[in-house]
Amino acid sequence: MESWDIVVVGSGPAALRAAIAAADAGTIPLMIDSSGVGAASGAAPLSGLAASIDEVDSTAHRDDTVSAGGDSTDRVAAARTCGEAVSVLAELERWGLVLRRRDGGLPHASEAPGHSRARLTGCGDGTIREVTRILEEQAIKRGIPRRSDLVPLSLAMDNQQVRGIISLDLLSGAVSAIQAKAVVLATEGHQGLWSSPLNGAGTGAAIAAAAGVGLSGMAHSSMHPLTVRDTDMQLPIELLSSGGRLCKESGDDVGPEAVLEGEDCVLDLRGLESDAAPWFAETARRVRERTGLDTSVEVIPVSPSIAATTGGAPVGEEGRVTFDDGKMWFTGLYAAGRSANTGVHGAGMLPGNLLLDDLVSGQSAGSHAGNWAKDASFGGSSVVDAASSEASDRIASLSAGAGHPVGQVSASICSIMQNVNGNGDERSLAAAALDEIRGTGIKVSDASSVMNTELTTALHLEGLMLLADAIVRSEGQHERA
Repeated sequence: MESWDIVVVGSGPAALRAAIAAADAGTIPLMIDSSGVGAASGAAPLSGLAASIDEVDSTAHRDDTVSAGGDSTDRVAAARTCGEAVSVLAELERWGLVLRRRDGGLPHASEAPGHSRARLTGCGDGTIREVTRILEEQAIKRGIPRRSDLVPLSLAMDNQQVRGIISLDLLSGAVSAIQAKAVVLATEGHQGLWSSPLNGAGTGAAIAAAAGVGLSGMAHSSMHPLTVRDTDMQLPIELLSSGGRLCKESGDDVGPEAVLEGEDCVLDLRGLESDAAPWFAETARRVRERTGLDTSVEVIPVSPSIAATTGGAPVGEEGRVTFDDGKMWFTGLYAAGRSANTGVHGAGMLPGNLLLDDLVSGQSAGSHAGNWAKDASFGGSSVVDAASSEASDRIASLSAGAGHPVGQVSASICSIMQNVNGNGDERSLAAAALDEIRGTGIKVSDASSVMNTELTTALHLEGLMLLADAIVRSEGQHERA
């Protein structure tokens, strides 16, 4: 059985930042994911990174964050995260991030809904792509090993302490067991519940829930107003402060709230500022290729969608996964980014805080894990072996017996979640429908486990059902972004 001090699960900014921090702390972390190097750079460009670059301090940023998130926001976590924003941005610049700039050379700051000041910085519609690229370069420079054909299946836990992680090797079809002192969960969010597992399977939160972690913040799912209608393509919110206009189909100007309230609206980019156009050229290309619309002469019909999620494993300041109201720690288990509930976002998410939280929480989790693992010992190899056997049985059961086809289950879950909007009766019906799917099971028609994408989807659907349960059995509803 192979052993690593730290295993980081994920491939996006939070996972990369955690691995970098763990390496800088003096350990050699292993990154595992099924998406591959560079996959996270294709994430939806919802907004840039929020930072108080034109303010004396981050107090107003914190206050805006609390206003957006309401009473469920952790003020201390919000203050800590907002306070790190300028240094996070400076670090990315030192590592080579090329920012959009204004006259005088300072980073360009865009206005955005919910912000009392212009704070959104970045690289136009390429922010997430460029940040991911910069972090991948830093990971390569540190010699951090990565495996991109492993589907994380489960955690090996012993008396509320992590002992390792179990994965499916897509190339060989074998179950892979890795012993670890610490595991950092930092995968994509679970927004795929409302569309397709390909858009976010919430792997980190799902395997945490399966290991007995009580998830938090699952009741709140923010809506993004700039989604091209009848597609899953989201556009960056900065377009609205760069000459883009939201208006009713009659031509009357409106704000993002009109879209969120169900008005038929269009995004007009014909007046995009000349100095902004190069920074959003990718948006124009994507819209043209996907819909055939020419943004220089035509408007884009938009509607709201759940494009990102923030609930997950509850964590403290150092990224440690906690229980008993934060008093106790699942020893060796960490979470960051979309796999964690840091308390920053609360019931509503301020634009630019999602990427910021990814980077801050990733750094905190990786740094603490790196320092802790240096003095920790391996243990529980028999626990890892037992978890590996359970995972093998789980995979075998998906190819044996009766069950719903994978495609049918995916469509059913999406339909169930789209009908859940805070109503108690709707939630009861949704819970019963999920129980029915679980009782019947999922059947994989392809018997081979080698490069079996149907099997991978089935595994992701099992995890998404755990997360759907956490949502429908909690109190809350979709919130505006």
